[in-house]
Amino acid sequence: MRSRPSRTRALAGAAAAALLALPAQGQPQGVTHPELWPKARSTGLVDPATEAQVEALLKRMTVEEKVGQLIQGDIGNVKPEDLATYPLGSVLAGGDSPPLGAPDRSGPQPWLETARAFRAAAAARPGAKVPLIFGVDAVHGNNNVIGAVVFPHNIGLGAARNPALIRRIGEVTAKETAAVGVDWAFGPTVATVRDDRWGRTYEGYSEDPEIVASYARELVRGLQGPPGGPALARGGVAGSAKHFIGDGGTENGKDQGDNKEPEAELARVHAPGYVSAIDAGVMTVMASFSSWQGVKNHGNRSLLTDVLKDRMGFDGFVVSDWNAHGQVTGCTNESCPQAVNAGIDMLMAPDSWKGLYRNTLAQARSGEIPMARLDDAVRRILRVKFKAGVFGPRPLEGRLELIGAAEHRAIARQAVRESLVLLKNNGGVLPIRANARVLVAGDGADNIAKQAGGWTLSWQGTGNKPSDFPNAQSIWGGIREAVTAAGGQAELSPEGRFTTRPDVAIVVFGEEPYAEFLGDRPTLEYQPGGKTDLELLRRLKAQGIPVVAVFLSGRPLWVNPELNAADAFVAAWLPGTEGGGVADVLVGDARGWARHDFKGKLSFSWPKLASQYRLNRGDAGYDPLFAYGYGLSYRDKRTVAALPEVSGVTGVAANPDRYLVGGKIAEPWRLVLRDGGGEAPGAGAGSASPRGAVTLSLPDAGGVQGAGRGFNWSGPGEAAIVGPAADLSRQANGDMALSITYRVDQPATGPVRLRLGKSAIALSPLLAGPTGEWRTVKVKLACFRKDGEDLSAVQSPVAFESAGRFGLSVSELRLSPNQNDAVCP
Repeated sequence: MRSRPSRTRALAGAAAAALLALPAQGQPQGVTHPELWPKARSTGLVDPATEAQVEALLKRMTVEEKVGQLIQGDIGNVKPEDLATYPLGSVLAGGDSPPLGAPDRSGPQPWLETARAFRAAAAARPGAKVPLIFGVDAVHGNNNVIGAVVFPHNIGLGAARNPALIRRIGEVTAKETAAVGVDWAFGPTVATVRDDRWGRTYEGYSEDPEIVASYARELVRGLQGPPGGPALARGGVAGSAKHFIGDGGTENGKDQGDNKEPEAELARVHAPGYVSAIDAGVMTVMASFSSWQGVKNHGNRSLLTDVLKDRMGFDGFVVSDWNAHGQVTGCTNESCPQAVNAGIDMLMAPDSWKGLYRNTLAQARSGEIPMARLDDAVRRILRVKFKAGVFGPRPLEGRLELIGAAEHRAIARQAVRESLVLLKNNGGVLPIRANARVLVAGDGADNIAKQAGGWTLSWQGTGNKPSDFPNAQSIWGGIREAVTAAGGQAELSPEGRFTTRPDVAIVVFGEEPYAEFLGDRPTLEYQPGGKTDLELLRRLKAQGIPVVAVFLSGRPLWVNPELNAADAFVAAWLPGTEGGGVADVLVGDARGWARHDFKGKLSFSWPKLASQYRLNRGDAGYDPLFAYGYGLSYRDKRTVAALPEVSGVTGVAANPDRYLVGGKIAEPWRLVLRDGGGEAPGAGAGSASPRGAVTLSLPDAGGVQGAGRGFNWSGPGEAAIVGPAADLSRQANGDMALSITYRVDQPATGPVRLRLGKSAIALSPLLAGPTGEWRTVKVKLACFRKDGEDLSAVQSPVAFESAGRFGLSVSELRLSPNQNDAVCP
């Protein structure tokens, strides 16, 4: 995107210059200087007619009804009948919350019925008739609904450099969201990402605030329609700029971490997206889990009120993130007047809503939350509800033919084409003649779940099957269609095997789906320690076959070895459900002429080393492999020379989420065996605790020889995963669970316990099923916190204790999302 400097950038630059002139010493942490931040003004939210309606309704509301407006529960924990007692202002469906009475993954009809059930229950309660507002994370389309169009994730859209396309994507997302009765999409994400280890990198458009600001404006207009509302009556929904502020700049790229940047940098880099979203009329802003200079944003009045509401002129309401208020000093999930007084207007309390309502009501009655602050929050919520249109007609509701409509798919396919970035095309391997013999390999080739990534039908994007994507096309499907239509031959072999030698091989590979928590990485090296995709590329290359690499990822990664092993290399990001867009660009016509050229340009700098975690244009010492803005077209004849294959990483940071995966104990964790004689390493088959009470074997698991760990107890002892202290508190807050894939080999003769840190729970009731059968159980991390465990420094995330004889094998130990399948014994 080439354009003159925006007003937003100019204001931010001036503010940053002024901030830099402030004295560096003696400034309190987490306190802003609002007069030096960029200004904005909410558009279309405040007008005399709407304000008169708001004030009239506010006067009729009881304090109980007012407090109810501040509370948002999750449909996995709230039932419509609860609204007769609790006058909640909102419900949401979290990434793993299914519609009422429906499977985890559902089509549009159950979603529509759920929205109508909650709305009817709210309308039936006595008193002031204030409708609910129903929100979902529609972050790349209405990605919660089977059959909906799933667009490329934002990192790919940033490479497209096409603001007009972003508005059209917002319009489609709004239509497919409103069609199922949902009022509110939690987007756009306007994080400016500065450390690519962050697990939410793909939710950001760019490392540069100018792209973020230009896209924020267009997505808001696409979602909500022209300022002034009502959005729903015109086919739109309410939007939410998130997550305020600085979540893309936390130390070490840690999700929910601390942004330690000086105020000048916070304002210059992280504010522009909010300025343009507010100017465009965004109705809500979601606060960030993260901290700034050690102060949690949810409790920072200086940021939420002095900067966002006063300086930036935001007239909508501020919603918290998932139980994030509970992380504010002095708060719990069920009680946090500090967050309300700081400027949070609506508290997202998915499973803590009932206790939070009771405590917030008591705090309002006592004056701990002043009545003026309560009225201000309710006034903002009512204003948004009028402008969103929840009091009025919904012309798109029930029009389920809009879900996955052909014209929507066409826009998504265009987005895929324009997001692709060509990093290498040595020898002009691309475009491919459509009448060629093409081998398509790699585990991402015919894998829509992998190409769609996280936040797709589930929070982490895991557990999805091909049947969950009825209106979608895999990358293989698109290539096959293009090649066979021109008389060529296409063969699919994920392992890269073939009977007839191909003219060219396309290998589609990359990251497995993930979202926050599980997506954080210790380094930027792709497949460290087990480069199976590199082996496939090299094997095909060694046979003299031209190799095209199509890389699926949610961030730039160090892939020098893979780049060397391919003749052409395409960064495809996470393209969503329209895999045919990849073939549109890679496969030419029968003459080999391009049907569509590459347009994508990097909106994130590509690392030369796996240790270049913070690599942003304009930084001191900026030295990328491919610079911001790089991207070849078919007119370019540049040859990429052989690259050094030294990663630059000398140590491995703690991995808090994976312990035993793929037959290996994940670094830096280790297995130990303990009994009354002390501790011994579980180094291999035949290892034993010092007195022999616990012995280790390596059983086959998942069809892989020796991939499991078998423990045999002859007396009291323990098998434990141990390592450096890991902070699991944010995972527990996110309702993560310890997932154990196990097989009982010998029934226990005494108590068996599962331990995390120093907290232990009875495991015997969970080990159901017959002996010799592999099963999986998930135990909520919150179970251990309830038992008093401090989850901020866990040195043993999983241990099995037995008081007597017992035989247990495990094949996987890791943290996993609670998809309504975790227990708390």
